Amino acid sequence: MAVRGPAPGSVARPRLDLQFLQRFLQIQKVLFPSWSSQNALMFLTLLCVALLEQLVIYQVGLIPSQYYGVLGSKDLDGFKTLTFLAVVLIVLNSMLKSFDQFTCNLLYVSWRKDLTEHLHHLYFRGRVYYTLNVLRDDVDNPDQRISQDVERFCRQLSSMASQLIISPFTLVYYTYQCFQSTGWLGPVSIFGYFILGTLVNKVLMGPIVAKLVQQEKLEGDFRFKHMQIRVNAEPAAFFQSWARGTHEDRPQAAETPSDPEGADVQGALAVHLSPAVGVNTFDYLGSILSYVVIAIPIFSGVYGDLSPTELSTLVSKNAFVCIYLISCFTRLIDLSTTFSDVAGYTYRIGELQDTLLAMSLKSQDDEMLDESEWDLHRCDAPTEKKPPPAGNPDTAYLLHTPPSFSDPSAPGWPAAEPTDTAFLLERVSISAPSSNKPLIEDLSLKISEGQSLLITGNTGTGKTSLLRVLGGLWKSTRGDISLEGDLPGLRFY
Repeated sequence: MAVRGPAPGSVARPRLDLQFLQRFLQIQKVLFPSWSSQNALMFLTLLCVALLEQLVIYQVGLIPSQYYGVLGSKDLDGFKTLTFLAVVLIVLNSMLKSFDQFTCNLLYVSWRKDLTEHLHHLYFRGRVYYTLNVLRDDVDNPDQRISQDVERFCRQLSSMASQLIISPFTLVYYTYQCFQSTGWLGPVSIFGYFILGTLVNKVLMGPIVAKLVQQEKLEGDFRFKHMQIRVNAEPAAFFQSWARGTHEDRPQAAETPSDPEGADVQGALAVHLSPAVGVNTFDYLGSILSYVVIAIPIFSGVYGDLSPTELSTLVSKNAFVCIYLISCFTRLIDLSTTFSDVAGYTYRIGELQDTLLAMSLKSQDDEMLDESEWDLHRCDAPTEKKPPPAGNPDTAYLLHTPPSFSDPSAPGWPAAEPTDTAFLLERVSISAPSSNKPLIEDLSLKISEGQSLLITGNTGTGKTSLLRVLGGLWKSTRGDISLEGDLPGLRFY
């Protein structure tokens, strides 16, 4: 395998900034290609279901205050009617909530399919996958990013979708209701509480993004080590590599994500601790804040003319409005942990997408020979059988030979002149992409169809490197390489 080249450019520390926003919006363009797309229609359906669910929730929230009224006045008929209405609303709310979750799951499946296909389209364009996996190391584990990171990103985003799209509507409505019940002091107190919680959690969850990116990288490295063992299990067993290797050479101790020298999992857990404390603190403070907001107009004498029963009914109604408004804000604060995970996956997926886009454009411009010149679609087309020439029968790398020819070492092998020229090399120099040390210098060579070519040399002298250059995987540092004629399909073995 070729030695990886240096990463083109320095790697920035993952964080919540303008670059994160740009990458997130780029991913959204893939998830929602147009207003009439399937994902957009499902998202609109989710919005309608969520709005209807909130209307039902509001009616259910007013039921307790109405119970205070019918129980205080000992109204049996009103109690029966109210109970029947409460049961109907609760069943309807349960159905809407279930349909809400079902729509979110459908969005998750569709999002993952579209995003994976988009990345696959870029990943398998030309030789992008080869360059990314072999010649570059600035983007770790592209397979993990396409499979696991995309799955987790779409699942986390779908779990947040319902809450995010309905929040603007619920906040506006319940802010108005809270203002009607408590005056300006109630909404201002709640909004100030939310702004403070947002700022605190923004500071606390910042380091999570970088830790998540690092953790996922090491998870991918660890999985790749075991994949290598799985693929090469038989050669490793023949070589008795497990018995020969030291304890430090084994994946169990080398690069497991729980290894303090590999992935700082304890540090990652410590980073998650602070946002968890902040989220839980603001959750419990929210329950007290609702009663503080309600108590202000009561103790100031605004409702002094009401009877105890009427006051209990009013307090219950106002409490629901204030508590639900605070609940909307606390749920948004609770999403900060999920959002930090989404931000981490956005960084990894967005980085891969940016790299693939840049490499795809470069691959189109720098392709040594396009598909029409190589005539890959005619690889299996029948060709006129032309016997190879007499000479050394030992062949190490056979660029093109019809598969029906006999063993060239057999007696009576007919001699023939080479016909079509495959490659013409003029003063070509080759070096590895990661090094300036030349492997081959000033090589002039003519390779013809039907001519066996033996390439010999010690390990590391550039035998396979020459084939990489001929195949367009590497670029020569100097000289000219040209394809002569039109070969009916060219294969490398």
